[in-house]
Amino acid sequence: MTLAYPTLQQMRGELRVGEEFLAKYNRPGPRYTSYPTAPVWNDTFGPGDLERVFGEAESAKTPVSLYMHIPFCESLCLFCACNVVIQKNKNVAPPYLDVLKREMERISHSISKSRRVVQFHWGGGTPTYLTPEQIEDLFGFTREHFKFAPDSEIGIEVDPRVTSRAHLEAIRKMGFNRLSMGIQDFHPDVQKAVHRIQPFEMTRDLLFAARELGFESINVDLIYGLPYQTPETFAHTVEQIISLSPDRIALFSYAHVPWLKKQQGSFVAHLPEGMVKFEIFRTGLLQFVEAGYLYIGMDHFAKPGDELAVSQQNRTLHRNFQGYTTKAGADLYGMGITAISGIQAAYAQNHRDIPSWQKAVAERGLATMRGYHLSEEDLLRRAVISRLLCHTVVIKDEISREFVIDFDECFAEELRRLEPFREDGLILLNRGEIRATWLGRIFIRNLAMVFDPYLEKQQLAAKQLFSKTL
Repeated sequence: MTLAYPTLQQMRGELRVGEEFLAKYNRPGPRYTSYPTAPVWNDTFGPGDLERVFGEAESAKTPVSLYMHIPFCESLCLFCACNVVIQKNKNVAPPYLDVLKREMERISHSISKSRRVVQFHWGGGTPTYLTPEQIEDLFGFTREHFKFAPDSEIGIEVDPRVTSRAHLEAIRKMGFNRLSMGIQDFHPDVQKAVHRIQPFEMTRDLLFAARELGFESINVDLIYGLPYQTPETFAHTVEQIISLSPDRIALFSYAHVPWLKKQQGSFVAHLPEGMVKFEIFRTGLLQFVEAGYLYIGMDHFAKPGDELAVSQQNRTLHRNFQGYTTKAGADLYGMGITAISGIQAAYAQNHRDIPSWQKAVAERGLATMRGYHLSEEDLLRRAVISRLLCHTVVIKDEISREFVIDFDECFAEELRRLEPFREDGLILLNRGEIRATWLGRIFIRNLAMVFDPYLEKQQLAAKQLFSKTL
């Protein structure tokens, strides 16, 4: 079953919405990098629970995905909602790396060499905050403790403002084959407002150098909804991105969460909202599609031959804490502050601050702050939500067979609640499947939320937990 793509003219027509429609669907909701989402997890899940989960994964002999969090940045981008440590003095790096190695060594004891690492990702923060020598040392330590598959996907996030050619040469020599490059927007007024001055020429030169060095895949990150953005100025940024021809593009909605990140309050008066923000997104989406990129869903685009596009077509695409990935079936082991693991039927998150993380690693080798064991009901609903987000369709018989249920009976209430979405043109419902339309793919988080019973309790909480879906 292949995914049919509409013509550009059909997309233009389908993506015309009004103020009332937008007000109805643009509401707070999770991005579903996990289900259940992190607010459901609890601190009764500790290192001992994680160790038992390690044992389950070892018995299952699943492939391994590693994530390493390097939290340091030289300056703060005001839009950022990530867990970062701002520090110009780079003397903070060596002590952090020493603890990271201890944590990595402990985790490696639970992963036999017969289990291959199929994916390794460095995120942050800014991993290239480290010197090329520090990166080489840390990567060499990892190679000593884990067995990598010959075709392992090894990626790193880079900031063109601090990443040198020496960085690129070193990481390419070590075996890194994927780059994720932060850009956000090229317009000077936007860059000044968010405290991220990054000229087009700087980004272009680094991307071309990466191409020259033979990186297999280059992803760029953009954000729509930033202060001073307009559809016209963002259209120019998109034109510049298209001229660089990256393999993948992540077009994220700006997550305005000033109750979590106070620095975001500095530009609240200049944020594009409502129809203006939607038109910025619509402009970018149509430009990328016209240039030949395929819209994978939520916030990702890829060239037709890219693994993401191929995986979506054959319905093997997966979603985890790193977004969309082709490595379904791999257990994810997170290392460093705030890092998240998704192993078997459990999630675990490390302490968010360096002192707590450092203390926990010193005491036990693991730094679990909270986690969650998924129930059978959770696994069922995770499968439905994941297939909707990744494949844009849920085949009822597949779910029924896999979980030994009657789909229509089990989800009778959810199917009833989907009727208004069908009436508004977001979804197609028939006896055999639930399929998002192209408009529905824009608001696919809203569709997924119908299958999330935890949301009702979260929405009754005094504080807002999620950013809006657009």
